[in-house]
Amino acid sequence: MGFLLTIILTIQMLAAIGMIGLVLVQHGKGADMGAAFGSGGSGSLFGATGSANFLSRTTAVLATVFFVSTLALAYFGNVRSTAPSSVLENTPVSIPASAPATPASGLEQIPAK
Repeated sequence: MGFLLTIILTIQMLAAIGMIGLVLVQHGKGADMGAAFGSGGSGSLFGATGSANFLSRTTAVLATVFFVSTLALAYFGNVRSTAPSSVLENTPVSIPASAPATPASGLEQIPAK
């Protein structure tokens, strides 16, 4: 179970880092208006609109992977196992034989004047 959680957590972290990178690389809607009037290089590697489609689709895929891995981690984190979850659940409770049957009042411990 721990190995599966490690794999899902790694996938989630890679998807998050990829999404952050893709969002930072994408242009805003205002950048297209400036490129239309000649104040920027609109000819990029993917073309004028090809980069927006490729980057936005890749971002959507990574967001889906991120949400699915988040749901999987939440599910596996909430699954109850039959093994005890605490060390204290395994400790046997035993009363020592020398314990008094009735609790002491504490009056014998008070020094007399």
